[in-house]
Amino acid sequence: FIVDQNLPWEITINSKWCKKCGLCVEFCPRQVLEMGDDAPVVKDASRCIGCLLCEMHCPDFAISVKGGVKE
Repeated sequence: FIVDQNLPWEITINSKWCKKCGLCVEFCPRQVLEMGDDAPVVKDASRCIGCLLCEMHCPDFAISVKGGVKE
């Protein structure tokens, strides 16, 4: 398979696991995420390039990024 940064990415935040630390928001190089009133939210999923920095830096494994894969 080939990862294509131009294909859409699906970002999921598990609110039960998230402790609202904001690391995912801070590490996102494309400002895809922002802090909402009580948790991070996806501001603009179309800007996501699938770098996975948000997923890698989440200490609670509360965020996952899937997609961008071409068979």
